[in-house]
Amino acid sequence: MSFPWAKHYAPTNPLMKWVDERLPLPRLVYNAVGAGYPVPRNLNYFWNFGVLAGAALGIQIITGIVLAMHYAANGGVAFDSVEHIMRDVNGGWMLRYAHANGASMFFIVVYIHMFRGLYYGSYKAPREMVWLLGVVIFLLMMATAFMGYVLPWGQMSFWGAQVITGFFSAIPVVGDSIRIWLLGGFAPDDAALNRFFSLHYLLPFVIAGVIILHIWALHIPGSNNPTGVEVKGEQDTVPFHPYYTAKDGFGLGIFLLIFAVLLFYAPNYLGHPDNYVPANPLSTPAHIVPEWYFWPFYAILRAFTVDFILPAKLWGVLAMFGSILLLFFLPWLDTSPVRSANYRPTYRIFFWILMLDILVLGYCGGSPADPVYVILSQICAAYYFAHFLIIMPMIARSERPRPLPNSITEAVLSKHGGTSPAQSPAASALA
Repeated sequence: MSFPWAKHYAPTNPLMKWVDERLPLPRLVYNAVGAGYPVPRNLNYFWNFGVLAGAALGIQIITGIVLAMHYAANGGVAFDSVEHIMRDVNGGWMLRYAHANGASMFFIVVYIHMFRGLYYGSYKAPREMVWLLGVVIFLLMMATAFMGYVLPWGQMSFWGAQVITGFFSAIPVVGDSIRIWLLGGFAPDDAALNRFFSLHYLLPFVIAGVIILHIWALHIPGSNNPTGVEVKGEQDTVPFHPYYTAKDGFGLGIFLLIFAVLLFYAPNYLGHPDNYVPANPLSTPAHIVPEWYFWPFYAILRAFTVDFILPAKLWGVLAMFGSILLLFFLPWLDTSPVRSANYRPTYRIFFWILMLDILVLGYCGGSPADPVYVILSQICAAYYFAHFLIIMPMIARSERPRPLPNSITEAVLSKHGGTSPAQSPAASALA
């Protein structure tokens, strides 16, 4: 989107002018995150989480590079090398805990970032590409996190790799070959550790590259906002700097404070105690469970228990991957012209039901495979797919949205005691 009222970069320092003429990097930064990038004036703190996700990725890359200097990707010494980092490397315990808990914090902010997109309709035109690249980032994060979970080579690492890669064998004809290709053998061992370590080290840089594309795609249409109404003019925007750099800085301070409390006071709270036991192929843990951020998808995987045309194991694998791939089609499943759930009362109700459904799936995924949790997983998995494939399209066709404001400025003034927003032409057509 072109903003005619945006400030343009004009260096006054001779050195900066010389640099800008030959390598316009200062101009790029100014236009991307400076006063040259106007943003809607009504963004709330939920818009902080994109920056927080970038900060979390930075923490993961920095700590990961240092940890890689001391880690040995060998089944015989991998567990001991992690203990060496914890006990012998200066500050190693803090780096390892920061990396392990940083992954959890990364997923927390990304989940909130995605739920904000779902609530405010940030996946709708013209921002489909922004959403699609975000889902690609999420998939890369999941692959990176899974491979990283295997590296400590504790009991849960080994058996998590054994179970999760074992599900690929459910694919007809090529399943066993894919599993052997992934592991480099018939079971997790040195070859699997080397492969997972190499990819775990590489993929964060791939994520960083896709994030650059994500931000680039965002700057073309501009940011969405809580009203879902497009920018009408200069009165609807403020420069990104200093207004939102200050707001993001405050959010980053809160994020780092929470991260520090987790790091120094509860570093093992989100981990599993079995990972402090060396991997033993001859001793299966009583309850094999992945990291908490995989629990909803793990519950969907375990929800299929009956063979119907295809084996139940294959249905579980297809449903688990399908639950993520479904997000790619979201911009075309929700056909409502109104973006924000603030103006869609029916959609808002079912949005919160979906959030509750995902939380219950997460609880079931972290619980033992008892019949009650399996049945609950089946119900919640069915609702998850029904929400996107049936309920959302039906709501888009039948819902009567509330009147939209004519502009962002009108909505802001109305909220703070100004004139009340008039009904927009789009809402009038829907009424």
